[in-house]
Amino acid sequence: MSGALSSVLIANRGEIALRVIRACRELGIRSILVHSEADRDSLPVRLADQTICIGPAQVNLSYRNAEAVISAAQASGADAIHPGYGFMSENADFVALCEAEGVGFVGPAAEVIRRMGDKIEAKKIARRAGVPTVPGSDGAIADPEEAFRVAEQVGFPLLIKAAAGGGGRGLRVVETAETLASDLAAIMAEAEVAFGDPSVYIERYLTDIRHIEIQVISDGTTTLHLGERDCTAQRRNQKLVEEAPSPALDAAAREGLSRAAVALCEEVGYTNAGTVEFVFDNTTGEYYFIEMNTRIQVEHPVSEMVTGIDLIKLQLQIAGGGAIELRQEDVLVRGHAIECRINAEDADRDFAPNPGTIREFRAPGGFGVRLDSHIEAGSTIPPFYDSMIGKLICWGQDRDEAIDRALRALEELRIEGLITTAGFHREVLDSAQFRSGAFNTGFIADFLEEREHAHV
Repeated sequence: MSGALSSVLIANRGEIALRVIRACRELGIRSILVHSEADRDSLPVRLADQTICIGPAQVNLSYRNAEAVISAAQASGADAIHPGYGFMSENADFVALCEAEGVGFVGPAAEVIRRMGDKIEAKKIARRAGVPTVPGSDGAIADPEEAFRVAEQVGFPLLIKAAAGGGGRGLRVVETAETLASDLAAIMAEAEVAFGDPSVYIERYLTDIRHIEIQVISDGTTTLHLGERDCTAQRRNQKLVEEAPSPALDAAAREGLSRAAVALCEEVGYTNAGTVEFVFDNTTGEYYFIEMNTRIQVEHPVSEMVTGIDLIKLQLQIAGGGAIELRQEDVLVRGHAIECRINAEDADRDFAPNPGTIREFRAPGGFGVRLDSHIEAGSTIPPFYDSMIGKLICWGQDRDEAIDRALRALEELRIEGLITTAGFHREVLDSAQFRSGAFNTGFIADFLEEREHAHV
């Protein structure tokens, strides 16, 4: 579409909905928020310029109801839909429906989402762009015989991945040849149920790795990167703490990763904000492309804090036909930022969700402290959605200061009425392993095991 946006429908909830509402307000764009019955009294609903209830609490009847969302956009006269993250943000069919109905979408084209959402196709595109990929099968594995042939080349342990997977789902590690056939059948069945696509592929299983991602933004002509984020601190493939820049990269690796991400975007014809994800081998210093998230990420504030660039505003401006006025040399990374995802979960009970009503709330403040959250005293956290209730992002002149500031802010944060992960984050950030910066994706699992033994 062409011309600046005058109104945007936000097809999301919680803190990301509030984040987009605020960006719209600053740009003079009318914000239209769709919501479920469960979110009727939420802060985003109260702050949006217009609201439309599109269904009951169940996501398939509200936030994932494509027809209801598009009907709301058309009825309200919205120029475009901002999907946030999750829900339908990477649903190519939904975006194709937007395109067919003449409704703008704040993100890439449906075909780009479809191609990058297929992990096998995405690897092929990466190879054409000269981006390193993890050694493994060239395409989908058809049968156990083919799996054994690939295993002979790749070696054990190996990783079976669902082609349509994502978000840490659709993965299985295979340690020996004895279980390969049964593991293959199991993950194909799981992929069919979870994603409606049984296609899987095989990769070498790398153990001593970090998870590094590059933030990109493109208007279709100019593609920029905003440096890397290190998302190595994960639990069961779900990110807990993100930081920028990575404490593990040298200048050469940083430059190589950034150039690779931009090359991939240019190869696929990417527009708007996206994130190119890599694994970084601590042993060899090599890095490999694993997937691209064709949307804004939960952890995008980390990049904003170190570059001073408002990614949501850029998204909206590009969707309205605007051009990126920055050049790559204008994007400077200053200092260090750390984000902690604050979830309504009980770390002492295997991170069980802990929905409820917040009796008392006090946000931390001070220089370099940012809290992206939609909660306040009296807010009810419903059991129907993701348990994240906020993100604490802290900036420092260097990594040590960022850690110390985050610890101070976590201590200052007060949420009464339900259990959150704030205390657990204090433990993680103050651990010697995290402070050293020398860890891999197994760090949190090891930390939890040591923590459990210490509490016995």
